Amino acid sequence: MDLAIAGKTALITGASIGIGRGIAVAMAREGVKLAVVARRKNLLDELQTELKTKLVIIEQDFLLEGAPEKIADAALKGLGSVDILINNAGGSRRFTLESNDAQWDEALTLNFTRQRQLAHKLLPQMIARKWGRIINITGKSEPEGLNGAFAAKAAMHSWSKGLSREVGKHGITVNCVPPGRIDSEQIRRNYSPEFRKKESEHDIPVGEYGQPSDIANLVCFLASPLARYITGTVIPVDGGLRRYQF
Repeated sequence: MDLAIAGKTALITGASIGIGRGIAVAMAREGVKLAVVARRKNLLDELQTELKTKLVIIEQDFLLEGAPEKIADAALKGLGSVDILINNAGGSRRFTLESNDAQWDEALTLNFTRQRQLAHKLLPQMIARKWGRIINITGKSEPEGLNGAFAAKAAMHSWSKGLSREVGKHGITVNCVPPGRIDSEQIRRNYSPEFRKKESEHDIPVGEYGQPSDIANLVCFLASPLARYITGTVIPVDGGLRRYQF
């Protein structure tokens, strides 16, 4: 299927490993011109070498004050415009009843505030061209306990829905993709092989963890003109892991 995104421009945050890297690889293969963001420039350099294409490489800690402005400015300078924004940067850790305000503030900043700020920095030039795609890689809606990232991802879903209603008339869509268990560096670090095997066999209907490419395939479609009538949605890619109906 021709997705008709060759020649488009995209900014991908958290692009050095895992899902973000998988999205960058898929989009590059579709002919999209990329700006990629991460804290570890060496991994972005490796990505550029693998793809054998010129990337706009932006080394930036997403948590730092002013990061969205710096990222947006660098991407626009390097690409000329940004047609597609992939908000993928983030991080999750379990909280307790004793977790303090600083921990909550950090989680909300990393997983919601910076994404919102970056999108709003790029919206004017999307509106001017009457075309744009904002795709947010979020998280599940079934928290087992306290986790700042879960609260932030819920905010992302709500903000994205509201934003989609404001910008649809400008040819801009806004969607969220919450991944299930996707094989990555973070997953392998946090979950033992025994746990992953048990979960695959008993909790995931398709019987295995997903790959970054499974997320990337949907993201590329949502970024295309073919998905013009899909906006304000939350579309899980989880092999059927989640038990809610919609």
